[in-house]
Amino acid sequence: MPRRFALLSILTLAAGSIALLPGTAAQAGAAPRPAQHAAADSTSEQRQVTRYWTEARMESAQPLDLPAPENGGKSAHSAAAEPGEPGGGTPWQAPPTGGRDDGRQLRSANSSGAPWSGGGAAVKTTGRVFFTYQGRSASCSGSAVTSANKSVVLTAGHCVKLGGAFHTNWVFVPGYAAGQRPFGTWPAAKLLTTPQWNASEDVNFDVAAAVVAQVDGKSLVDVVGGQGVAFNQPRGRQMYSFGYPAAAPYDGSKLIYCSGRTFDDFLLSDDLGLTCDMTGGASGGPWMLNFDESTGLGTQNSVNSFKYNFAPNWMFGPYFGNEAQAVYQAAQTTGTL
Repeated sequence: MPRRFALLSILTLAAGSIALLPGTAAQAGAAPRPAQHAAADSTSEQRQVTRYWTEARMESAQPLDLPAPENGGKSAHSAAAEPGEPGGGTPWQAPPTGGRDDGRQLRSANSSGAPWSGGGAAVKTTGRVFFTYQGRSASCSGSAVTSANKSVVLTAGHCVKLGGAFHTNWVFVPGYAAGQRPFGTWPAAKLLTTPQWNASEDVNFDVAAAVVAQVDGKSLVDVVGGQGVAFNQPRGRQMYSFGYPAAAPYDGSKLIYCSGRTFDDFLLSDDLGLTCDMTGGASGGPWMLNFDESTGLGTQNSVNSFKYNFAPNWMFGPYFGNEAQAVYQAAQTTGTL
């Protein structure tokens, strides 16, 4: 299937239920074994990677320019487009957002991209991801989640591997703010992604996890906490998305969020969609169900993944099904140094 989208991280960039709340785990469904890659898996390598990411290097990390996606099939601006499709006679409208979900009042039920000022757990669990891609410094976003080993960061597949190679010098910086790293720098000991992303970079399975090493004898979740995780959830839910967009008009210095009711991608993927204007660098940031603005806690159910070139105000994230669950399960049972 031809692609005509851009990956968020480095360009412009839900049926049954298993909810993983703090202190719980789940058995993965029948899904192929995730692809695993050893990153900084020794103490000496972890120290080296941590030293590599100076404040200046983090501040200079930029979204990468990817080749323009191939424009196959019907053009977004073609006069032949059908009414109701992009470029057609009637603009397609996402399902309307609602003010309530599961009985909870949402004070910011519809936001297309604004700095998060609510504080709470979201500020500590969400962070920037830095890595080296083809010799260049780049950034994504990620989220610390509750896990058996207390060391799992969820992100997008292309935030760990792109163009056939895993990234190097991979670190997670929770609570990043304008060059400051209040909760430390956490190097990845192992990177995992779905077999579909690993084999062919299938955007429907653009999901990954990093198992980060302990820092000063402490595990990540012991320091910053962790968000719950859910798989195989109903679609069309009210959700919040977080990330650190670094392409204009953003600069990667602060946590940004969007909120609204998700809709199904009707074009080239099976992903969830959300009205959101975050840009490159936001990839891998969490999508939260049942998000409580007063505590900053929610249940992660997708990640920022891609945008269509012709629809900059729509963002898409993969459906968290059995494949995503298998990545999480493999990550949370991996030991750390």
